[in-house]
Amino acid sequence: MLHQPDIAKLLLRLSLGILILFHGIHKLIYGLNGVSAMLSAHGWPLFLSYGVYMGELIAPIFIILGLYARVASGILAFNMLTAIYLAYGFSLSTSKYGGLSWETPFLYLIMSILVILLGSGKYAVNSK
Repeated sequence: MLHQPDIAKLLLRLSLGILILFHGIHKLIYGLNGVSAMLSAHGWPLFLSYGVYMGELIAPIFIILGLYARVASGILAFNMLTAIYLAYGFSLSTSKYGGLSWETPFLYLIMSILVILLGSGKYAVNSK
């Protein structure tokens, strides 16, 4: 019989990993110019832009597979905190639709924290 909490963990992992992976693939194809510009505007070293590949390409693959998903989700959570800070400055400004301007990266942050707290579940490469 299928264990519902483990199915929920799988669904969370797949949703988070697949959705953020699209962002990473986009940056792989089109480059890191936007990220580099934000880093430069804040006086941060440009080599940090390569961390996006870790957070948006490698970590999502690990999350999808359930391979060290807690660690990978920690990397992604740090990536999202950094993105929110660099792109939005944690301002309370809203989008034209009424939500916070940084609503999407915040949702990825929360999902990452949930994977850290809940773990991979039974349907994962390194399940326990």
